Amino acid sequence: MNESLALTPAPWPALSNVEVCNRAFFNISSYGILENYEAPSVIFGYALPLLELQILIIFVLIVLSHMFLRFIGVPQFVSYMFTGLLLGRHLFDLQDFSSHRLSLDVALDGNIALEGVANLGLIMFTFLMGVKTNKRAMFHIGKGTVAIAVLSFVVTMTAGLAFRNFQLDKADPLYMPLKLAPTERTVIVSVQALTLLPVITHLVYELKIPNSELGRLAISIATINDLLGFITLQCVSYVASYRYVSPRIANRDALAMTILILVILFIIKPTAQWIVDTSPEGKPVRELYVYGTIMSAIAASICTTYFHQVHVLGAILVGMAIPDGPPLGSALEAKFEGLVTNIFLPISIVVMTMKADISKVLYAFDDIAINIFLVGFTLVVKWTATFGSCLIFKLPTNESIILAIMMNYKGFVDLCFFEGAANHRNLSQATHTFMIIYVLLIAGVLPTTVKALYDPKRKYIGYVKRDIMHLKPNSDLKILTCLHKPDNISGVLSLLQLLSFTPDGESNKDRGVIAVTALHLVKLAGSSFPILIPHDKRTKPQLHQNSYIQTMMLVFSEFQQENWASTAVSFFTAYSQEDLMDHDICNLALDHHTSMIIVPSGRKWSPDGLYESDDNVIRSVNASLLDRAPCSVGVLNDRSYRTKKKSNGTVNIGVIFIGGKDDREAISLAKWMRQNPRVSLTVIRFLSGQEPDKNKNWDYLVDNGVLNDLKETYASSGNFVYAEKIVNGGPAMATAVRLAAEDYDLMIVGRGRDDDLLDVSGLAEWMELPELGVIGDLLACKDLKTRVSVLVVQQQQQHE
Repeated sequence: MNESLALTPAPWPALSNVEVCNRAFFNISSYGILENYEAPSVIFGYALPLLELQILIIFVLIVLSHMFLRFIGVPQFVSYMFTGLLLGRHLFDLQDFSSHRLSLDVALDGNIALEGVANLGLIMFTFLMGVKTNKRAMFHIGKGTVAIAVLSFVVTMTAGLAFRNFQLDKADPLYMPLKLAPTERTVIVSVQALTLLPVITHLVYELKIPNSELGRLAISIATINDLLGFITLQCVSYVASYRYVSPRIANRDALAMTILILVILFIIKPTAQWIVDTSPEGKPVRELYVYGTIMSAIAASICTTYFHQVHVLGAILVGMAIPDGPPLGSALEAKFEGLVTNIFLPISIVVMTMKADISKVLYAFDDIAINIFLVGFTLVVKWTATFGSCLIFKLPTNESIILAIMMNYKGFVDLCFFEGAANHRNLSQATHTFMIIYVLLIAGVLPTTVKALYDPKRKYIGYVKRDIMHLKPNSDLKILTCLHKPDNISGVLSLLQLLSFTPDGESNKDRGVIAVTALHLVKLAGSSFPILIPHDKRTKPQLHQNSYIQTMMLVFSEFQQENWASTAVSFFTAYSQEDLMDHDICNLALDHHTSMIIVPSGRKWSPDGLYESDDNVIRSVNASLLDRAPCSVGVLNDRSYRTKKKSNGTVNIGVIFIGGKDDREAISLAKWMRQNPRVSLTVIRFLSGQEPDKNKNWDYLVDNGVLNDLKETYASSGNFVYAEKIVNGGPAMATAVRLAAEDYDLMIVGRGRDDDLLDVSGLAEWMELPELGVIGDLLACKDLKTRVSVLVVQQQQQHE
């Protein structure tokens, strides 16, 4: 028995290419490239090596394509499609190379494994797009949004179908049977009329505008349009099955889709919400729930495929039922988005695109000329319908143009629809190829056009001056405070205590209230849509009993009660990605007409005042915020000067004044603080010792006017000191700043500098925190042995 076993041949013997091709079964893995010295390519007669070779070829060509295409601003999606065209039938023909490697049996085609990976990639990607979609933006829909979506869809569909039978009598029967020609045109018109939600979600992320009003409006319109398309698709599918298959199959499919939707609404959605509600705060979601959700999406896609629907439909529906954001939505994205976006999606796009055959378009150009015209015609009709309806509802002209362009965007789900129609012989090979080329052109041109026409920063340009210096008497001081971590609360609160106090009747005559907006910023994992949630301080927050939010609300509520006559506080939480947090801050500041935004510097100090660490995420947000803020910005580097507050002692505040609008804004803020009886204010003006040319330096004259007004106002005050100090060069400046820091609890400095007044360019080369400016960086230096905190002020930059 043992001898017979020893003589038994290996279960996967080395076979010749002919044997591999003619067997009725195939093996998964080979013995390696040395299995057959005479014909090493025999390893590609095994499923796994063949799949590995296919994936390797795909990614090598993607990298090579994008190396060149990225220089002209082409998105990666276009590089994927371009690679698919290179691997198509007219060039490398990867499909033909792989087709009979495993077996002559069609069911064992060498492309089956690659097709399976591609389909899985599409299912996963559309599922994640559904998860990432901002459900609040979807259902925050007004009459105008509904009207724009309905007009865009109905007008395009009606106009396109009017040409469905145009010149049908001249159609070549050899190109396509006459009875199928109207169906082909119906497919083209239907996809052109559709604006698919996953595709628009992908575009909005690519343009980096998910938290802008334009991005939210595009999502809302796409939601309505997608709903209309889904209803139309189900009706057309039912009628087609009823007529051309059988009434029984049509009724069965309709019943199955109804049951699937009910299961998603009444089982999957409540279960997902239960997972969110029961997950412990700050703890990751259990792996069982994450993988169970993924399996639900895959099962729904299998169901829709079995019942003659597009296979990605089930994944989209399940994804829309999952709550976006933490903890479940973010966990799904954090775990799968990198794999799906970087591996599965490129394979899916390439596999769908390499089925194109450009030679078919050239040979059958006369036959598909009407289809080409129909594509162009519906494109113009849809743009016109969307643009006109936007103008009717009083949207700005520029945004109407951009929105009309975005509604014509086509992407990966459209490719999936075209492939499904081609597989069911509702699209000819020539038309299918042309539609692939059309999607390639649209995906390459439209995002670039939108980027050229739409600048998100433009809305933050300050045509109205929003700063402290230009506040009118009796105006309210509106401040937005940003909190990333619990450590940020005490420092910001101590600063607000200096600005807010209950004034007596005399000091209240030129002073309004302090309106504080506290914004809690939470980093989102993955690429979920940013969410801004307002909190009512009279009720409990609705965010999973988040103790940090409750603590923030409690602390600021107590602060308001202590200063009830001079302070009003509101609370918000923003869930956002790191690179979009500055957009959330700017949008809120713009909506609340804020005069100053106060943010933490990101540098952490121990209770003893020693350096601990830098938070590069906060620093990056601050740098972007300083570049685009619609009002003044204050960056607080807190070293716990608040300890003096508890004893109700005097808080010594120093202002270093060199010159320029940022320094003038710092003086204006210090004047607000000076009205607090606990504040002792010292202003130190650094001079170079050389009188600047007053005719050339207008800032110098304005600086003198501001300082003279300050001295006249507080000349008789016992808690105000003005001093001037001559410094020459960077070393003298650094020494003077370090010495001054020893005498104060808080120093307020301007971020910008005027080299004509005082040349400190040498110090700029050694800055650790360039976002704080030269003086701010010196005061926040790691080796500075004082406990002084510093507030770096930048006046509104874009009001000219």
